[in-house]
Amino acid sequence: MNIESGLSFREATIDDLPELIALFANDAVGGHGDTTDASAKPDYECAFAAIRNSPNDRLFVGIINREVVATAQITFITSLTGRGRKRMAIEAVQTRADMRGKGIGAQLISYCLQIGRDHDVSLVQLTSSNKRPDAHRFYERLGFEKSHAGFKLSLKAAPAST
Repeated sequence: MNIESGLSFREATIDDLPELIALFANDAVGGHGDTTDASAKPDYECAFAAIRNSPNDRLFVGIINREVVATAQITFITSLTGRGRKRMAIEAVQTRADMRGKGIGAQLISYCLQIGRDHDVSLVQLTSSNKRPDAHRFYERLGFEKSHAGFKLSLKAAPAST
């Protein structure tokens, strides 16, 4: 498959939701409790609406032959530190399992970085699970540096995985 000519990126639409859910549910390492069970659909629809309605969030999909093969979400953050420095967080980066290793993820990150540049962002940050050493090498190859320790604290239990 010629990825270069067939890959495009665009903002996600509600019609992409089933493919996005399947992409996340297929992630055995993430442990986010994602599932294709129909009972979870309202949760995903609510989250999608919140992202679409937020002026600071954007959700993208990578498309080949009208199929979702990758996704990433970006969030713009204005901080008082650095005299109002604009930042961008990249979250929920996923490439479909059968499409990994084809350069799709690198092109998706490049797409997100260009949007950051277009919005005068001075710093891009992301987190990656300690369980993903391959992802860490991937981000380092793209120029990201391990510069901070990340911490998380769950305030609410994740929905049960089915």
